[in-house]
Amino acid sequence: MPFVRIDTLGTERLEALGNAVHDAMVETLGIPADDRFQVLNGQNTLKYDDYLGIHRDDGVVFVAITMRPGRTPERKKALYRRIAELAGEYAGTEPRNVFVTITETDPINWSLGNGEAQYA
Repeated sequence: MPFVRIDTLGTERLEALGNAVHDAMVETLGIPADDRFQVLNGQNTLKYDDYLGIHRDDGVVFVAITMRPGRTPERKKALYRRIAELAGEYAGTEPRNVFVTITETDPINWSLGNGEAQYA
């Protein structure tokens, strides 16, 4: 059950970016199609630099994914690639502007409702 937060300037691309990230997770990580929990944020200001030789501009999108551990480095790399591809296809976002982070957390750190730790 990944939890996704997407931040970008403005709101025009948010739905398309949310779809791109979700479809990429379904394809590369095998999550169920109905396992979708996202917070989509259109910001007025984002701060970013050109880092590691990657030029970013106001088309930048930050994708933060929190999920349980267990995916291989190869699957994570495939996820990064697919998010960048689909962000371009769905939202016109250039791959250089797609910044993704993954945070892995143990099952006890999740409550999906009712004040319960369903995965514990």
